Amino acid sequence: MAPPRLATLHCTVLFTLLVSAAQAETFKLQSPNERLTISVDVTQTVNWSAKLDDAAVIAPSNIGLTLKGLGDITRDTKLISVDRNEVNSSHTPAVKHKSAMITEHYRELSLRFDNDFGIDFRAYNDGVAYRFVGEHNNSVTVEDETMGLNFPAGATTLFPEEESLISHYERLYVPSKVADISPGRFASLPAYIGVNDINIVFTEADLYDYPGLFLYGTGKDGFSAGFSNVVAEATPMAGSKDRNQLLSYTDYIAKTQGHRHYPWRVAVISDNDGALVESQLVWLLSRKNQLTDSSWIKPGRIAWDWYNANNLFDVDFKSGINTQTYKYYIDFAAEYGLEYVILDEGWTKTTSDLITMNPEVDVHELVRYGQSKNVEIILWALWGPLDQDYQNILKTYGEWGVAGIKTDFMQRSDQEMVNFYEKIAREAAKHELLVDYHGGFKPAGLRRAYPNVMSYEGVKGNENNKWSADITPEHNVTLPFIRMVAGPMDFTPGALRNAHLANHHISHYRPVSLGTRAHQVAMYAVYESALQMLCESPSTYRREPKVTEFISQFPADWDETHVLDAQVADYILVARRKGDNWYLGAMTDNTARTLSIDFSFLGEGKFTLTALGDGKNTEHFAEDYTITTQALQANDQLTIKLASGGGWAGVIKAAQ
Repeated sequence: MAPPRLATLHCTVLFTLLVSAAQAETFKLQSPNERLTISVDVTQTVNWSAKLDDAAVIAPSNIGLTLKGLGDITRDTKLISVDRNEVNSSHTPAVKHKSAMITEHYRELSLRFDNDFGIDFRAYNDGVAYRFVGEHNNSVTVEDETMGLNFPAGATTLFPEEESLISHYERLYVPSKVADISPGRFASLPAYIGVNDINIVFTEADLYDYPGLFLYGTGKDGFSAGFSNVVAEATPMAGSKDRNQLLSYTDYIAKTQGHRHYPWRVAVISDNDGALVESQLVWLLSRKNQLTDSSWIKPGRIAWDWYNANNLFDVDFKSGINTQTYKYYIDFAAEYGLEYVILDEGWTKTTSDLITMNPEVDVHELVRYGQSKNVEIILWALWGPLDQDYQNILKTYGEWGVAGIKTDFMQRSDQEMVNFYEKIAREAAKHELLVDYHGGFKPAGLRRAYPNVMSYEGVKGNENNKWSADITPEHNVTLPFIRMVAGPMDFTPGALRNAHLANHHISHYRPVSLGTRAHQVAMYAVYESALQMLCESPSTYRREPKVTEFISQFPADWDETHVLDAQVADYILVARRKGDNWYLGAMTDNTARTLSIDFSFLGEGKFTLTALGDGKNTEHFAEDYTITTQALQANDQLTIKLASGGGWAGVIKAAQ
């Protein structure tokens, strides 16, 4: 089966070619709706800035690319051509992370210099981007990429500050003024910047054969770019269970082909908070599907073992990492229509041997048993041992009949690690294996080129409940506006042991989430992940059949997404459609709220709404909830009340 074809609505291309030195030194580029304007100055070096309407959002910012033996490609060069074009098209993604059809409308400015390099700028209605372009015949060594990212005075940030370049990229978003971020402090992407009432989420797309970008403070109203250099040598650390390494570095950030497109530097810009969540820019700015057949790729929900530490009860066997326990997971998944069960760490005899099974776990029997019940198996694999023999290991998994892998503990984003992500995605696709990247950096476009890449961690998610009280309702409602702008996130929702801070406690083996039961349930509509976990123990879910039945209705991919109401880091109300049904989710921070829902998106007809919301006693008992059912039409309005740390979720179906 051929990959989905590009469905073009219309495409207008306008070219202006200057074969001699350009007369103009400053160029302007406007978005199709003409609200966003990029200004590019190439007088001596290259500087760019951006406005939304008449408001400055990105102040003049210098960019450059320094290559060994060639210097900065933007200096001492002559501009030889300027091309402009406009594209208006639509795409059918292989995996519907957010919608079944994605519209792309942008205007582009392409500058080319006399040294076989250039820069492309694009302006979309919801953001701007630029990238360097190499048309050099030989390979190149990139010593550095410079980027000033400057803002008007007083800009604020929600700063995902890192402590080291060795990181799982699981950060809190710390409110600060940009000018208060001192040199030496740095953050991973994506990061949020506020300029008056305008939102900016800065990230990157089409990241291949190149290190990930970090934002460093300057002590002024702006950031500079930083990167991990190429690793010269990696030595395993004693006693680290194949996880941690001692690294030494070269003096350059990448060795790569001279003829290539470099990663896009992306700023999603909007004065509408919900538009951040709806944005598709990272996907749009990444290369097209590289697979000839994507028909085998199946999003789905997963019964997950590690969060709940295989704590089964009401069973007549000893639970743990063993075949009988995982058959129980499969039975549970089949009962509620879940597509997958994951075998997390422990299914192998050792973490360094990814083919020899733990004697207590028979993967072949679990695959057979799962297939008899329409449930497939996904296997956890530590990245280092996988990297050493990835072709043989992935071929073996394919022969076993498993559905995919969850690879873990990468905790780097240098060029070698970025290449590891692509290598694994490509090789896994050969054997029809899905991929979930855990313990690593955020999405940066790989999922478009290799749609078998279903989800990424790179988020401070529910598993942190096992050792901290960091996963607060405020954190949870911040994630959609920052981390999720980059792409799907493996947050692992579905905790049923819920508490407010006053009666919360930390337990590694029986973790407790902060916020209400309805807050966790709403995540299944709010959070995007084409492999969506149910983190709680199947025994716990079976003790709560009403909640579990409600959760099990929510799919893992979507035909349509609309943010109905939202405020960054405060609350969110989302409506998503799959087929003929609509799924809604609302979440709030620690402030109780009343929201109004306008159902005009439904269209004609009569519908039934089944909703799970905060109960009458949620204020004191976070696990309290209520389920209601009511008739509904498009002209109806509904007021919902969210408790402190609360939530609300709804499923709308055509009336029978």
